[in-house]
Amino acid sequence: MTRILVLEDNKDSLKALQIMIEKISADIYVTPVGDLCEAEKALEAANEPFHAFLLDINLNEADTEDISGLDFAMRIRSMRQYAFTPIVMITSLANLELRAYRELHCYQYIVKPYQEEEIQKLIRKVLFQTGEASEPFVLVKKEGINYKLLCKDMIAVKAIPRGVDIVLTKETMSVHYLTIKQLLEKLPQELFLQCHRMFVVNRDHIEYVDMVNGIIHMKNGMETEIGVTYKAKVKEALHG
Repeated sequence: MTRILVLEDNKDSLKALQIMIEKISADIYVTPVGDLCEAEKALEAANEPFHAFLLDINLNEADTEDISGLDFAMRIRSMRQYAFTPIVMITSLANLELRAYRELHCYQYIVKPYQEEEIQKLIRKVLFQTGEASEPFVLVKKEGINYKLLCKDMIAVKAIPRGVDIVLTKETMSVHYLTIKQLLEKLPQELFLQCHRMFVVNRDHIEYVDMVNGIIHMKNGMETEIGVTYKAKVKEALHG
């Protein structure tokens, strides 16, 4: 189930957005909130993380200078699990778009009034870029750009100085200022296995495991070492 939080103070607009988004797929569930208090409660009460946020910048129609939606976006970005989660801002204040991009790394913005086709096209772009709605993925930000990486295409992750190398089926992506620990928190635990303090592997890409010599052989030909403190964990994970 794909979960999206929508923050909009206008009740009619909030309901309309919920209907527009949920019409895209039965696998999408929208959590609609009308003010910051509700938004905070929804964020704290969530049993599972949200996959995207749609936030109105101005949550007080009587105050044209209100930007509390941006404040909530900053709150989201301060949480480790949402460091790369797509945030789409809704605004009638076009001059705020630059701040949203620079400070909050927002995915995109929508200027009111918006159309249903525009909303649905954007949500599909955010969550279903290749039409693979059910495929697990992780969003990684590199040089200010969000990249959607399908988990099935991620072979392994290797720690490098001040970042990680993500080994993909077609290339290797170096991402600075991202740690293995931070990335693991976003990846499906049943699919990815840490076998060394500097290595994480995708179980589906393992060719075979040599426990005697402490080596994992991957289908693409690469080999990764099993750290001494990880041997028991690897053995249990792969063999029960």
